[in-house]
Amino acid sequence: MAVSAYVLIQTEVGKASQVTKSINDLGGIVQVDGVTGPYDVIARADAVDLDELAKKIVMPIQEVEGVTRTLTCPVLQL
Repeated sequence: MAVSAYVLIQTEVGKASQVTKSINDLGGIVQVDGVTGPYDVIARADAVDLDELAKKIVMPIQEVEGVTRTLTCPVLQL
């Protein structure tokens, strides 16, 4: 079963545009948007399982220059 998640991202001041472009190039990213509020960027990601989500998507996002914090919200199939 596939896992989808929203990754909420805080960035350094003035880095949201650069972070958005960098994250858009990562594998597993379905959509990425700059937003206003407590987070600067929100990405939608798809992975095979939670391990892949963490290792191949969330961890690479955290390594993007300008990213200061992430919050991962897996989507529930209710």
